[in-house]
Amino acid sequence: MNNVRLFFLLLSLAALLFMVAGLFKPWLLLWWEDVQNRRKVIKLYGSIALISYLVFIGLRFVE
Repeated sequence: MNNVRLFFLLLSLAALLFMVAGLFKPWLLLWWEDVQNRRKVIKLYGSIALISYLVFIGLRFVE
C-alpha cells in the first residue's frame, strides 16, 4: 500500500512541476491542442495534481 501512496504523491508533485513549467511556456505541455494558453495548463495539470494528492491523503485512512 505504501508503494501506491508513493505513486500518487509523486504523480501530484510531477503534475505540479509541469503546471509551473506550463505557466511559462504552455506550448511545451499542450502541444496537441490547437490553442495553448495558461488557463488550460492550470485546468489540466492543476486538476491532476489536486486529484492525485487527494487520493494520496485518502489512502492514508484506508490503511
